Amino acid sequence: MKTYVLMISRQFPVNHPKAGEKTGFVEKILAREKIHTIRANYDLWQNRINKIQSGKAELSVRYWTDKPYKSKQKEFLRINKVGIQKLEFHSGLIAIPKVKKEDSYIDINPELLANNDGLTLHEWEEWFFSYNLTKPLAIIHFTDFRY
Repeated sequence: MKTYVLMISRQFPVNHPKAGEKTGFVEKILAREKIHTIRANYDLWQNRINKIQSGKAELSVRYWTDKPYKSKQKEFLRINKVGIQKLEFHSGLIAIPKVKKEDSYIDINPELLANNDGLTLHEWEEWFFSYNLTKPLAIIHFTDFRY
């Protein structure tokens, strides 16, 4: 069976105001407080999630044991029931997220989106500040929750 790896950050990235501080993401995922993660490259993740949903693959959720890319990975969750939704932004503005639900888009409260991603709204806005918000992002759901 194919395994797709999804890395979770244990610390805020260097370009974030909280750089180096702990995110608590691993603990929040295990406690079902962080119920999804958001990733660039929607098409890639859509393909992977389709394979997982069809029973041809699993998702290995991991973190780096020390410095990213320079230390071992540790798997803390392996799942085969995940979901995906397309996340886009009105006019590329982070304050106006919309999620594809079936054949249409619905506006989402950005604070709810941030909280479900394990962050405050301010932390979330800073996290995605450098992302190209004119391209769709993937919301990868760890639970049955969907927007």
